[in-house]
Amino acid sequence: MTETIRNADVLIIGGGLSGTMLAVQLLRLPGQRRILVIEPRAELGRGEAYSAVELGHTLNGNAARMSVDPDNADDLTEWLTDYIGAGGWPESAEQPVPVSELFPPRGLFGVYAQQRLAEAKALSASTVEHVRGEVVDLQVSADSTLLTLDNGQQLRGARAVLATGMFPAARTPQTESSGLNAAAVDPWDVQAMTQIDAQAPVLIIGSGLTMVDAVVSLEQAGHRGPIEIFSRHGLLPHARRQPPSWEDFLAADHSLRSPLQLLREVRRQCRLALAQGIDWQAPLDTVRAHIGRLWSQASEREKRQFVRHVRPWWESHHHRSPPLSAQLVARLREEGRLRIRAASFKGLEPGGEGVTIRLRARGEQVIRQVSGAALINSSGIEYDWRRVARPLPRQLLERGLIQPGPLALGIAADASGAVLDAEGNVSQRLFAMGPPLRGMWWESTAVTDVAIQAKALAAKLTQF
Repeated sequence: MTETIRNADVLIIGGGLSGTMLAVQLLRLPGQRRILVIEPRAELGRGEAYSAVELGHTLNGNAARMSVDPDNADDLTEWLTDYIGAGGWPESAEQPVPVSELFPPRGLFGVYAQQRLAEAKALSASTVEHVRGEVVDLQVSADSTLLTLDNGQQLRGARAVLATGMFPAARTPQTESSGLNAAAVDPWDVQAMTQIDAQAPVLIIGSGLTMVDAVVSLEQAGHRGPIEIFSRHGLLPHARRQPPSWEDFLAADHSLRSPLQLLREVRRQCRLALAQGIDWQAPLDTVRAHIGRLWSQASEREKRQFVRHVRPWWESHHHRSPPLSAQLVARLREEGRLRIRAASFKGLEPGGEGVTIRLRARGEQVIRQVSGAALINSSGIEYDWRRVARPLPRQLLERGLIQPGPLALGIAADASGAVLDAEGNVSQRLFAMGPPLRGMWWESTAVTDVAIQAKALAAKLTQF
Protein backbone atom coordinates (compact mmCIF):
# COMPACT_ATOMS: atom_id res chain seq x y z
CA MET A 1 0.00 0.00 0.00
CA THR A 2 1.43 3.38 -1.01
CA GLU A 3 2.07 5.79 1.83
CA THR A 4 0.15 9.07 1.67
CA ILE A 5 2.19 12.03 0.46
CA ARG A 6 2.61 14.59 3.22
CA ASN A 7 2.04 18.24 2.34
CA ALA A 8 3.59 21.47 3.60
CA ASP A 9 3.91 25.11 2.69
CA VAL A 10 7.71 25.09 2.86
CA LEU A 11 10.08 22.13 2.65
CA ILE A 12 13.55 22.88 4.05
CA ILE A 13 16.15 20.38 2.84
CA GLY A 14 18.79 20.32 5.55
CA GLY A 15 18.36 20.85 9.26
CA GLY A 16 21.78 22.13 10.16
CA LEU A 17 22.37 25.75 11.05
CA SER A 18 21.15 27.15 7.69
CA GLY A 19 17.87 25.24 7.69
CA THR A 20 17.25 25.92 11.36
CA MET A 21 17.84 29.64 10.99
CA LEU A 22 15.43 29.78 8.06
CA ALA A 23 12.83 27.91 10.11
CA VAL A 24 13.25 30.40 12.97
CA GLN A 25 12.75 33.36 10.64
CA LEU A 26 9.65 31.78 9.07
CA LEU A 27 8.20 31.13 12.53
CA ARG A 28 8.69 34.77 13.49
CA LEU A 29 6.63 36.08 10.58
CA PRO A 30 2.85 36.62 10.80
CA GLY A 31 0.55 33.98 9.40
CA GLN A 32 0.16 30.24 9.75
CA ARG A 33 2.37 27.90 7.74
CA ARG A 34 3.38 24.26 7.91
CA ILE A 35 7.14 23.82 7.61
CA LEU A 36 8.88 20.45 7.27
CA VAL A 37 12.64 20.27 7.83
CA ILE A 38 14.26 17.18 6.33
CA GLU A 39 17.44 16.21 8.14
CA PRO A 40 18.98 12.74 8.61
CA ARG A 41 20.54 13.56 11.99
CA ALA A 42 18.60 13.04 15.20
CA GLU A 43 18.70 16.76 16.05
CA LEU A 44 18.10 19.98 14.20
CA GLY A 45 20.47 22.92 14.48
CA ARG A 46 23.76 21.06 14.38
CA GLY A 47 24.64 19.80 10.91
CA GLU A 48 28.26 18.98 10.15
CA ALA A 49 29.76 21.96 11.93
CA TYR A 50 27.94 21.89 15.26
CA SER A 51 27.69 18.16 15.90
CA ALA A 52 31.17 18.26 17.42
CA VAL A 53 31.36 16.83 20.94
CA GLU A 54 34.90 17.81 21.94
CA LEU A 55 35.31 21.04 23.91
CA GLY A 56 38.51 21.73 21.98
CA HIS A 57 36.61 22.06 18.70
CA THR A 58 35.52 25.68 19.07
CA LEU A 59 34.03 28.35 16.87
CA ASN A 60 36.63 30.28 14.91
CA GLY A 61 34.86 33.53 15.83
CA ASN A 62 34.20 34.96 19.26
CA ALA A 63 30.66 35.27 20.65
CA ALA A 64 30.30 38.90 19.55
CA ARG A 65 30.70 37.80 15.91
CA MET A 66 28.42 34.75 15.88
CA SER A 67 24.85 35.80 16.55
CA VAL A 68 22.11 33.87 14.72
CA ASP A 69 19.85 36.92 15.01
CA PRO A 70 20.57 39.45 12.25
CA ASP A 71 18.75 42.11 14.29
CA ASN A 72 20.77 41.59 17.47
CA ALA A 73 24.55 41.21 17.20
CA ASP A 74 24.72 40.50 20.95
CA ASP A 75 22.28 37.59 20.88
CA LEU A 76 24.88 34.85 21.38
CA THR A 77 26.70 36.91 24.01
CA GLU A 78 23.45 37.37 25.93
CA TRP A 79 22.52 33.68 25.65
CA LEU A 80 26.02 32.59 26.65
CA THR A 81 26.02 34.93 29.66
CA ASP A 82 22.79 33.33 30.91
CA TYR A 83 24.02 29.82 30.14
CA ILE A 84 27.29 30.27 32.01
CA GLY A 85 25.46 31.99 34.87
CA ALA A 86 23.24 28.92 35.23
CA GLY A 87 26.30 26.69 35.60
CA GLY A 88 26.83 25.68 31.99
CA TRP A 89 30.27 25.47 30.35
CA PRO A 90 32.30 25.75 33.60
CA GLU A 91 35.53 25.54 31.57
CA SER A 92 34.88 29.10 30.37
CA ALA A 93 36.16 30.31 33.75
CA GLU A 94 39.68 29.35 32.58
CA GLN A 95 39.55 32.19 30.05
CA PRO A 96 39.61 35.55 31.91
CA VAL A 97 37.98 37.60 29.16
CA PRO A 98 34.49 39.13 28.71
CA VAL A 99 31.82 36.71 27.50
CA SER A 100 31.68 38.53 24.17
CA GLU A 101 35.30 37.51 23.54
CA LEU A 102 34.88 33.82 24.36
CA PHE A 103 35.12 31.18 21.62
CA PRO A 104 32.45 28.63 22.57
CA PRO A 105 32.71 24.93 21.71
CA ARG A 106 30.87 24.18 18.48
CA GLY A 107 28.66 21.63 20.20
CA LEU A 108 27.52 24.32 22.63
CA PHE A 109 26.72 26.62 19.73
CA GLY A 110 24.43 23.88 18.46
CA VAL A 111 22.55 23.99 21.79
CA TYR A 112 22.14 27.75 21.34
CA ALA A 113 20.67 27.33 17.84
CA GLN A 114 18.31 24.63 19.10
CA GLN A 115 17.08 26.80 21.94
CA ARG A 116 16.35 29.72 19.63
CA LEU A 117 14.32 27.35 17.43
CA ALA A 118 12.36 26.03 20.43
CA GLU A 119 11.57 29.59 21.55
CA ALA A 120 10.37 30.58 18.08
CA LYS A 121 8.14 27.49 17.86
CA ALA A 122 6.54 28.26 21.22
CA LEU A 123 5.54 31.77 20.10
CA SER A 124 4.39 31.06 16.54
CA ALA A 125 1.10 30.11 14.91
CA SER A 126 3.15 28.23 12.30
CA THR A 127 4.52 24.74 12.87
CA VAL A 128 7.93 23.19 12.24
CA GLU A 129 8.38 19.43 12.12
CA HIS A 130 11.61 17.48 11.80
CA VAL A 131 11.34 14.70 9.21
CA ARG A 132 14.30 12.42 9.68
CA GLY A 133 15.76 11.16 6.42
CA GLU A 134 17.88 12.05 3.40
CA VAL A 135 16.34 13.60 0.31
CA VAL A 136 17.41 11.51 -2.67
CA ASP A 137 15.26 13.09 -5.40
CA LEU A 138 13.41 16.32 -6.06
CA GLN A 139 10.89 17.12 -8.78
CA VAL A 140 9.39 20.50 -9.62
CA SER A 141 6.00 21.01 -11.25
CA ALA A 142 4.04 24.14 -12.08
CA ASP A 143 2.36 24.27 -8.68
CA SER A 144 4.58 22.37 -6.22
CA THR A 145 7.79 20.51 -5.40
CA LEU A 146 7.94 16.80 -4.62
CA LEU A 147 10.69 15.25 -2.51
CA THR A 148 11.52 11.57 -2.24
CA LEU A 149 13.42 10.38 0.84
CA ASP A 150 15.80 7.46 1.20
CA ASN A 151 13.06 5.46 2.95
CA GLY A 152 10.64 5.97 0.06
CA GLN A 153 8.55 8.59 1.84
CA GLN A 154 7.37 11.52 -0.31
CA LEU A 155 6.74 15.11 0.72
CA ARG A 156 5.02 17.81 -1.32
CA GLY A 157 5.48 21.51 -0.71
CA ALA A 158 4.57 24.77 -2.38
CA ARG A 159 8.23 25.79 -2.10
CA ALA A 160 11.45 23.91 -1.32
CA VAL A 161 14.73 25.34 -0.05
CA LEU A 162 18.17 23.80 -0.50
CA ALA A 163 19.75 24.47 2.90
CA THR A 164 22.19 21.61 2.55
CA GLY A 165 25.07 23.35 4.31
CA MET A 166 28.66 22.41 3.56
CA PHE A 167 30.11 19.23 2.12
CA PRO A 168 33.38 18.69 4.07
CA ALA A 169 35.90 17.03 1.76
CA ALA A 170 36.82 14.59 4.53
CA ARG A 171 33.25 13.29 4.77
CA THR A 172 31.96 13.70 1.24
CA PRO A 173 32.10 10.92 -1.36
CA GLN A 174 33.52 12.21 -4.63
CA THR A 175 32.42 11.38 -8.17
CA GLU A 176 36.11 11.07 -9.07
CA SER A 177 37.64 9.60 -5.95
CA SER A 178 41.39 9.55 -5.28
CA GLY A 179 40.84 7.03 -2.50
CA LEU A 180 42.00 9.60 0.02
CA ASN A 181 38.95 9.42 2.27
CA ALA A 182 38.96 5.63 2.34
CA ALA A 183 42.52 5.67 3.68
CA ALA A 184 42.17 8.70 5.95
CA VAL A 185 41.09 9.20 9.56
CA ASP A 186 38.19 11.62 10.16
CA PRO A 187 39.67 14.98 11.36
CA TRP A 188 37.12 15.20 14.19
CA ASP A 189 37.13 11.56 15.36
CA VAL A 190 39.19 11.69 18.54
CA GLN A 191 38.30 8.10 19.45
CA ALA A 192 39.65 6.78 16.15
CA MET A 193 42.88 8.72 16.70
CA THR A 194 43.48 6.98 20.02
CA GLN A 195 44.18 3.85 17.93
CA ILE A 196 47.18 5.53 16.26
CA ASP A 197 50.61 4.84 17.77
CA ALA A 198 51.10 7.88 20.02
CA GLN A 199 54.71 8.39 18.87
CA ALA A 200 54.23 7.61 15.17
CA PRO A 201 54.17 10.25 12.42
CA VAL A 202 50.81 11.45 11.11
CA LEU A 203 50.35 13.02 7.67
CA ILE A 204 47.78 15.76 7.03
CA ILE A 205 46.66 16.98 3.59
CA GLY A 206 45.49 20.62 3.75
CA SER A 207 46.46 23.43 6.10
CA GLY A 208 43.25 25.40 6.76
CA LEU A 209 40.86 25.39 9.69
CA THR A 210 40.02 21.68 9.27
CA MET A 211 43.73 20.99 9.81
CA VAL A 212 43.62 23.03 13.02
CA ASP A 213 40.71 20.88 14.22
CA ALA A 214 42.64 17.73 13.28
CA VAL A 215 45.66 18.83 15.32
CA VAL A 216 43.38 19.55 18.30
CA SER A 217 41.85 16.08 17.87
CA LEU A 218 45.27 14.44 17.79
CA GLU A 219 46.34 16.29 20.94
CA GLN A 220 43.17 15.24 22.78
CA ALA A 221 43.69 11.65 21.63
CA GLY A 222 47.12 11.64 23.29
CA HIS A 223 49.20 11.70 20.11
CA ARG A 224 52.71 12.99 20.80
CA GLY A 225 54.55 12.11 17.60
CA PRO A 226 55.49 14.21 14.57
CA ILE A 227 52.79 15.79 12.39
CA GLU A 228 53.60 16.50 8.75
CA ILE A 229 51.25 18.93 6.98
CA PHE A 230 51.18 19.38 3.21
CA SER A 231 49.25 22.02 1.29
CA ARG A 232 49.66 23.65 -2.09
CA HIS A 233 50.89 27.00 -0.74
CA GLY A 234 52.10 25.97 2.71
CA LEU A 235 50.05 28.66 4.49
CA LEU A 236 48.64 28.34 8.01
CA PRO A 237 45.61 30.25 9.31
CA HIS A 238 46.55 33.26 11.39
CA ALA A 239 45.32 33.40 14.98
CA ARG A 240 42.17 35.44 15.50
CA ARG A 241 42.69 38.45 17.73
CA GLN A 242 40.39 41.20 18.99
CA PRO A 243 41.71 44.41 17.36
CA PRO A 244 40.18 47.85 17.92
CA SER A 245 37.74 49.26 15.37
CA TRP A 246 39.04 50.78 12.13
CA GLU A 247 37.48 53.16 9.64
CA ASP A 248 35.37 51.40 7.03
CA PHE A 249 37.47 52.60 4.10
CA LEU A 250 35.52 50.63 1.48
CA ALA A 251 32.25 52.31 2.46
CA ALA A 252 33.78 55.65 1.58
CA ASP A 253 35.32 54.58 -1.73
CA HIS A 254 33.25 52.47 -4.13
CA SER A 255 35.79 53.01 -6.91
CA LEU A 256 37.77 50.06 -5.57
CA ARG A 257 36.45 47.18 -7.64
CA SER A 258 39.09 44.84 -9.03
CA PRO A 259 40.95 42.23 -6.91
CA LEU A 260 44.23 44.05 -7.59
CA GLN A 261 42.83 47.42 -6.47
CA LEU A 262 41.36 45.84 -3.36
CA LEU A 263 44.55 44.00 -2.51
CA ARG A 264 46.67 47.15 -2.85
CA GLU A 265 44.31 49.22 -0.69
CA VAL A 266 44.00 46.55 2.01
CA ARG A 267 47.79 46.31 2.20
CA ARG A 268 48.05 50.09 2.43
CA GLN A 269 45.47 50.20 5.23
CA CYS A 270 47.26 47.42 7.09
CA ARG A 271 50.55 49.30 6.85
CA LEU A 272 48.83 52.42 8.20
CA ALA A 273 47.48 50.42 11.13
CA LEU A 274 50.85 48.89 11.94
CA ALA A 275 52.51 52.30 11.78
CA GLN A 276 50.07 53.42 14.49
CA GLY A 277 50.74 50.36 16.62
CA ILE A 278 47.36 48.81 15.71
CA ASP A 279 46.87 45.18 14.76
CA TRP A 280 46.68 44.65 10.96
CA GLN A 281 43.55 42.55 11.53
CA ALA A 282 41.60 45.75 12.32
CA PRO A 283 41.43 47.15 8.75
CA LEU A 284 41.10 43.67 7.26
CA ASP A 285 38.01 42.98 9.37
CA THR A 286 36.18 45.97 7.85
CA VAL A 287 36.35 44.32 4.41
CA ARG A 288 33.94 41.58 5.45
CA ALA A 289 30.79 43.68 5.11
CA HIS A 290 31.59 44.47 1.47
CA ILE A 291 32.59 41.05 0.13
CA GLY A 292 29.16 40.24 -1.30
CA ARG A 293 29.01 43.54 -3.20
CA LEU A 294 32.59 43.31 -4.44
CA TRP A 295 32.22 39.69 -5.57
CA SER A 296 28.86 40.14 -7.30
CA GLN A 297 30.01 43.19 -9.28
CA ALA A 298 33.32 41.59 -10.33
CA SER A 299 33.70 40.24 -13.86
CA GLU A 300 34.25 36.53 -14.52
CA ARG A 301 37.90 37.30 -15.29
CA GLU A 302 38.34 39.21 -12.02
CA LYS A 303 36.75 36.39 -10.03
CA ARG A 304 39.13 33.90 -11.61
CA GLN A 305 42.08 36.17 -10.83
CA PHE A 306 41.00 36.37 -7.21
CA VAL A 307 40.57 32.61 -6.84
CA ARG A 308 43.85 31.83 -8.55
CA HIS A 309 46.12 34.48 -7.06
CA VAL A 310 44.53 35.92 -3.92
CA ARG A 311 42.35 33.17 -2.44
CA PRO A 312 45.05 31.27 -0.47
CA TRP A 313 46.14 34.44 1.31
CA TRP A 314 42.57 35.61 1.83
CA GLU A 315 41.71 32.27 3.44
CA SER A 316 44.73 32.22 5.76
CA HIS A 317 44.36 35.87 6.81
CA HIS A 318 40.58 36.11 7.00
CA HIS A 319 39.44 32.63 8.11
CA ARG A 320 41.51 32.70 11.26
CA SER A 321 42.08 30.14 13.96
CA PRO A 322 40.60 30.30 17.48
CA PRO A 323 43.29 31.55 19.89
CA LEU A 324 43.70 28.36 21.96
CA SER A 325 43.92 26.19 18.85
CA ALA A 326 46.41 28.57 17.25
CA GLN A 327 48.52 28.44 20.42
CA LEU A 328 48.60 24.65 20.22
CA VAL A 329 49.72 24.69 16.57
CA ALA A 330 52.39 27.33 17.37
CA ARG A 331 53.69 25.32 20.33
CA LEU A 332 53.98 22.12 18.30
CA ARG A 333 55.88 24.01 15.60
CA GLU A 334 58.27 25.44 18.17
CA GLU A 335 58.84 21.96 19.58
CA GLY A 336 59.63 20.70 16.09
CA ARG A 337 56.78 18.20 16.20
CA LEU A 338 54.68 19.93 13.54
CA ARG A 339 56.01 20.88 10.13
CA ILE A 340 54.24 22.38 7.14
CA ARG A 341 55.44 22.06 3.58
CA ALA A 342 54.17 23.49 0.31
CA ALA A 343 53.37 20.45 -1.79
CA SER A 344 50.54 19.03 -3.88
CA PHE A 345 48.96 15.65 -3.12
CA LYS A 346 49.37 13.33 -6.10
CA GLY A 347 47.88 10.11 -4.82
CA LEU A 348 48.26 7.13 -2.55
CA GLU A 349 50.92 4.48 -2.83
CA PRO A 350 49.32 1.06 -2.29
CA GLY A 351 50.66 -1.63 0.00
CA GLY A 352 52.87 -1.67 3.06
CA GLU A 353 52.10 -0.78 6.64
CA GLY A 354 50.66 2.57 7.57
CA VAL A 355 50.11 4.89 4.63
CA THR A 356 52.35 6.28 1.90
CA ILE A 357 51.42 9.27 -0.24
CA ARG A 358 52.88 10.82 -3.36
CA LEU A 359 53.67 14.53 -3.29
CA ARG A 360 55.16 17.16 -5.55
CA ALA A 361 56.83 19.99 -3.70
CA ARG A 362 56.08 23.49 -4.90
CA GLY A 363 58.56 24.56 -7.57
CA GLU A 364 59.68 20.99 -8.25
CA GLN A 365 58.75 18.44 -10.92
CA VAL A 366 59.88 15.35 -9.04
CA ILE A 367 57.19 13.35 -7.24
CA ARG A 368 58.33 12.02 -3.87
CA GLN A 369 56.89 9.55 -1.40
CA VAL A 370 56.22 10.23 2.28
CA SER A 371 55.05 7.63 4.79
CA GLY A 372 53.28 7.82 8.12
CA ALA A 373 51.23 5.75 10.51
CA ALA A 374 48.02 7.56 9.58
CA LEU A 375 46.63 10.09 7.14
CA ILE A 376 44.06 12.87 7.67
CA ASN A 377 42.21 14.65 4.87
CA SER A 378 41.91 18.29 5.91
CA SER A 379 41.47 19.73 2.45
CA GLY A 380 38.44 21.80 3.45
CA ILE A 381 35.04 22.05 1.77
CA GLU A 382 33.88 20.63 -1.55
CA TYR A 383 31.86 23.38 -3.21
CA ASP A 384 31.61 21.90 -6.71
CA TRP A 385 28.31 19.99 -6.68
CA ARG A 386 29.38 18.10 -9.82
CA ARG A 387 32.00 16.35 -7.70
CA VAL A 388 29.70 15.47 -4.80
CA ALA A 389 28.63 11.81 -5.08
CA ARG A 390 25.43 12.12 -3.09
CA PRO A 391 21.96 11.33 -4.48
CA LEU A 392 20.34 14.77 -4.31
CA PRO A 393 23.08 16.87 -6.01
CA ARG A 394 23.40 14.23 -8.73
CA GLN A 395 19.64 14.05 -9.35
CA LEU A 396 19.26 17.83 -9.43
CA LEU A 397 22.04 18.11 -12.00
CA GLU A 398 20.72 15.22 -14.09
CA ARG A 399 17.21 16.67 -14.13
CA GLY A 400 18.58 20.08 -15.13
CA LEU A 401 16.96 21.71 -12.11
CA ILE A 402 20.20 23.40 -11.12
CA GLN A 403 23.40 24.58 -12.74
CA PRO A 404 26.86 25.15 -11.22
CA GLY A 405 27.40 28.58 -9.71
CA PRO A 406 30.13 31.00 -10.83
CA LEU A 407 33.47 29.20 -11.04
CA ALA A 408 31.60 25.96 -10.15
CA LEU A 409 31.24 27.20 -6.58
CA GLY A 410 27.92 25.83 -5.33
CA ILE A 411 24.88 26.43 -7.54
CA ALA A 412 23.52 29.40 -9.48
CA ALA A 413 20.65 31.51 -8.17
CA ASP A 414 19.35 35.06 -8.40
CA ALA A 415 19.88 37.67 -5.69
CA SER A 416 16.83 36.42 -3.74
CA GLY A 417 18.05 32.82 -3.66
CA ALA A 418 15.71 31.54 -6.41
CA VAL A 419 17.60 28.73 -8.15
CA LEU A 420 18.52 28.90 -11.85
CA ASP A 421 17.94 25.74 -13.88
CA ALA A 422 20.27 24.39 -16.56
CA GLU A 423 18.77 26.79 -19.12
CA GLY A 424 19.05 29.82 -16.86
CA ASN A 425 15.36 30.04 -15.93
CA VAL A 426 14.61 31.43 -12.47
CA SER A 427 12.60 28.96 -10.41
CA GLN A 428 9.43 30.02 -8.64
CA ARG A 429 9.48 26.86 -6.52
CA LEU A 430 13.08 26.01 -5.64
CA PHE A 431 15.38 28.22 -3.57
CA ALA A 432 18.79 27.96 -1.92
CA MET A 433 20.67 29.63 0.91
CA GLY A 434 23.97 29.48 2.75
CA PRO A 435 26.98 27.49 1.45
CA PRO A 436 25.30 26.43 -1.83
CA LEU A 437 25.42 30.13 -2.81
CA ARG A 438 29.19 30.41 -2.35
CA GLY A 439 29.64 31.32 -6.01
CA MET A 440 27.07 34.09 -5.72
CA TRP A 441 28.49 35.92 -2.70
CA TRP A 442 31.89 34.30 -2.04
CA GLU A 443 31.42 34.51 1.74
CA SER A 444 28.19 32.58 2.18
CA THR A 445 29.16 30.24 5.00
CA ALA A 446 29.68 32.36 8.11
CA VAL A 447 26.92 32.54 10.72
CA THR A 448 26.26 36.25 10.18
CA ASP A 449 26.04 35.82 6.39
CA VAL A 450 23.60 32.93 6.69
CA ALA A 451 21.52 34.79 9.31
CA ILE A 452 20.99 37.72 6.94
CA GLN A 453 20.11 35.37 4.07
CA ALA A 454 17.65 33.46 6.27
CA LYS A 455 15.72 36.60 7.18
CA ALA A 456 15.55 37.84 3.58
CA LEU A 457 14.56 34.45 2.18
CA ALA A 458 11.86 33.94 4.82
CA ALA A 459 10.31 37.26 3.82
CA LYS A 460 10.48 36.22 0.14
CA LEU A 461 8.80 32.85 0.77
CA THR A 462 5.89 34.45 2.57
CA GLN A 463 5.15 36.87 -0.29
CA PHE A 464 3.69 34.19 -2.55
